Amino acid sequence: MKLRGRATVWIAAAAVLVAGVAGWLVWPSEPQVRVQNQMITVVDGPADDQRVVLDTSFFPPAGGGKAPAVLLAHGFGGSKQSVRDAALRLAREGYAVLTWSARGFGRSTGQIALNSPDYEVKDVRQLVDWLAKRPEVRLDAGGDPRVGIAGGSYGGAIALMAAAHDDRVDAIVPQITWYDLADALFPNATGQGPESGVFKRMWAGLFFSRGGPQPGAGLAALSGQGGQGSGEGSEEGQDGEDGSGASGAGGDRRAARPPTAEEVRCGRFLPEICDMYQQVAETGRATAAAVETLRRSSPVSVQGRIRVPALLLQGRRDSLFPLGHADANARAIAATGAPVHVAWFDGGHDGGDGEVDWLHEQTLGWFDHYLKDAAAGSAGASGNTAPGNTAGSGNGGAAENTAAASAGAGAPAGPPGVGVFTVTRDGGRDPGTRRPVRLHATADVYPGLSGTSTTAVPLSGPEQPVANPPGGSPSSISAVPGFGGLTGSGNLSVSIDMAGQSATFESAPLRTPLQVTGSSTVRVRVGIASGGDAGKSEDAKDTGDTGDTGDTEGAGGAEQAGAGRDVTLFAKLYDVNGGASAPILPEGLVAPVRITVPGGGTAEATVTLPAVDHRFEAGHRLRVALTTTDLGYSTPAAPAVYTVALASPELTVPVHAALRTPATGPAWWTWALPLAALAAAAALILTGRRRPAREHVPALDAVPLRIEGLTKAYRNGERAVDDLSFTVEQGQVLGLLGPNGAGKTTTMRMMMGLIHPDAGEIRIFGHRVVPGAPVLSRLGSFVEGAGFLPHLSGRANLELYWKATGRPAADARLEEALEIAGLGTALERAVRTYSQGMRQRLAIAQAMLGLPDLLVLDEPTNGLDPPQIREMREVLIRYAARGRTVIVSSHLLAEVEQTCSHVVVMHRGRLVTAGPVGDLLSARVPAGAPGGPGTRLEDVFLDLIGEKR
Repeated sequence: MKLRGRATVWIAAAAVLVAGVAGWLVWPSEPQVRVQNQMITVVDGPADDQRVVLDTSFFPPAGGGKAPAVLLAHGFGGSKQSVRDAALRLAREGYAVLTWSARGFGRSTGQIALNSPDYEVKDVRQLVDWLAKRPEVRLDAGGDPRVGIAGGSYGGAIALMAAAHDDRVDAIVPQITWYDLADALFPNATGQGPESGVFKRMWAGLFFSRGGPQPGAGLAALSGQGGQGSGEGSEEGQDGEDGSGASGAGGDRRAARPPTAEEVRCGRFLPEICDMYQQVAETGRATAAAVETLRRSSPVSVQGRIRVPALLLQGRRDSLFPLGHADANARAIAATGAPVHVAWFDGGHDGGDGEVDWLHEQTLGWFDHYLKDAAAGSAGASGNTAPGNTAGSGNGGAAENTAAASAGAGAPAGPPGVGVFTVTRDGGRDPGTRRPVRLHATADVYPGLSGTSTTAVPLSGPEQPVANPPGGSPSSISAVPGFGGLTGSGNLSVSIDMAGQSATFESAPLRTPLQVTGSSTVRVRVGIASGGDAGKSEDAKDTGDTGDTGDTEGAGGAEQAGAGRDVTLFAKLYDVNGGASAPILPEGLVAPVRITVPGGGTAEATVTLPAVDHRFEAGHRLRVALTTTDLGYSTPAAPAVYTVALASPELTVPVHAALRTPATGPAWWTWALPLAALAAAAALILTGRRRPAREHVPALDAVPLRIEGLTKAYRNGERAVDDLSFTVEQGQVLGLLGPNGAGKTTTMRMMMGLIHPDAGEIRIFGHRVVPGAPVLSRLGSFVEGAGFLPHLSGRANLELYWKATGRPAADARLEEALEIAGLGTALERAVRTYSQGMRQRLAIAQAMLGLPDLLVLDEPTNGLDPPQIREMREVLIRYAARGRTVIVSSHLLAEVEQTCSHVVVMHRGRLVTAGPVGDLLSARVPAGAPGGPGTRLEDVFLDLIGEKR
């Protein structure tokens, strides 16, 4: 019965193994993607009279046939190289993908127009025309390809703008992009619009500097989601041109001449864009013309015209395009009846993880549902409007549209695995890897930034004076634009509020945790206590303003003396944990406000704080701070003192109770695997599993090595070692010979128990070799090189190695091994100073530690010069002369002839011959030949393996 039980267990184990191997063999390999590079000429401009050449790459679907297409757009400062990896992944999933360098970037010609309908949008329409002519692209109708657009930042905006202007676009996935570029660069958290906004000067400077000549790679592309590609030569299946183009704006390397003064001033921007930036950067205020220009390149200008399924992926760590921009886009698109899903992920222009794989899965799920699965002509909820149609415009259309409060409400069920609203949350750290765990909370409704409900949190604090310092310096800090993208970390808090510049109002300690999801609001009252220019008109004060902060507070003479004065403040919401740790500013976000205070009075305003998803733990306090300066923004240069107080003693915070966060406990398999292991162990015990008989043969105790019938095959069935048998006696120096591929190294690795033979056995001093067998302590080895710590001495390396074996220090017999190796005083020097010969001798000394009875060496003379080879020969001979056994594998046959007493010759895994070197040489002397002392081992070896010269 025991034998039958054991047989059943082994049969079951073999069946599982065979099934696993078969599954591995038939598992499909990753499909190869061909890449076709071409320059596509387009015509754009207000009068359609400008010819621009776009550098593009086309990735046909890996599986062949006709497939939906995806236009993949890059971020500002990038090029088509920036999205190469994403394009390859989509092509492997069965999409025809077209990437391009936008006008003014990379190797494309033209000038940057900020996604203008007259320029970049017209370019994209002609790229869609190009796709419609490709035989690999699936068509909904003549000239109408099934196509989606995805991209980040600058690329996300072109996806939205192209969808508004081209009704052939079927689905879009914009990432970390804007709704109103004017509002992004001139935000005002009081809701009064960019005309009275605070200039986001650092981000604007970085944004526009990416369009100028670059001495090097500079900052990472502003998309923040992945670096620039290395060059098309690394693409799979590359054909076409060499792909040596530059990436990034200003990367056109065709001209070796220095840039002109105008190129240095404006880079590759259109002159009117350049002039606009220089004017607003100097004054710190948005002009009406600037607002109009920026809005023409923004989805705010095309409300009601984006009618296709949209997955909006916005980064939580983004002070350039915060979550409010995705919210405005979601409401505007949902108002048309089109499906909209929203995700706030751990990333953005300020760094974070980026969640590249998760974003790819979400994008793929969205496109699979609306491009692959949808019937022709029905990808969108109601179809896009024609390019010539007009829609309502203005600032507040999306925000005031209450019909869009549930994005996608009433629309057909969306893609599986893509939630209507998803938020990435911190799940702690994995106990095994200690890496951060990210959980994705989901809900079936997107409520906007006001949440499904609100909670009033009482605040307290008196009216407080705050100072605006002369020149706006030193500045408080909330986030450093571009810093998070450079370091790849969004977790580094750099928030600092300068003393005397901040008014704070706090809640009592929370009794229960509070999860804030959205934008909180607070009502404040602001007055002017004093100012160095009190009584002067704003124009007079501006005339003498020489500060470099640029905010002139009243440019254009709008504010005369007594008519009121603008106060610039920056509102923040902190998480305060008493004195246990520094206050946390979630995501480093701040809400700039500009409030006009009438002369001699005060003014009140409701301030909308940045949208966040943050958990305030029980016992923590909520702190609202209002500072007069911020490093990232333009602030007044004139010194002044303001008063700040609460107009309403409470903070209104949004909550979203329907968001469901997955459980954070260990996965089921962490419990199942130990139970399965226990069950397997019990089964083995119950079936009477024993180690094979004759683990030890006493009659062979004096035989260092015996190999019988040893066989090892590769996965394809070819045998590396085939029925090998030979014996090595005590005191021999045996040379294991054979050409490359003969199986020598495989045999040595089986001697050491590193790999299992398929058949046969190896015995060392009578004991069968299995992994972990105690007899392996009598074997020393040097196979395929040794690794040493270069900063440690030779002695320290050997001592560290011996400690790692766990054996007593006295058993190392270090001095005897070193005497044989002959390293002398060099043993005390750092290994990095050793010659190749000294390193080899140190490796031999390591193998000799403990003076093992059997020493196995693979190519011990590799890389040594003739004197060093002679020294190594003497080392091995001395070692064997003390009654031990040495096995050497080498290609230096002349050296083997002088060093070894015996040889084993292998060829194609089989034994050719074995015996003493002298016998082998004498046996090969032809009959009648005189003596044969001139016969060389090399001649004999070549004759044995069939390679006669």
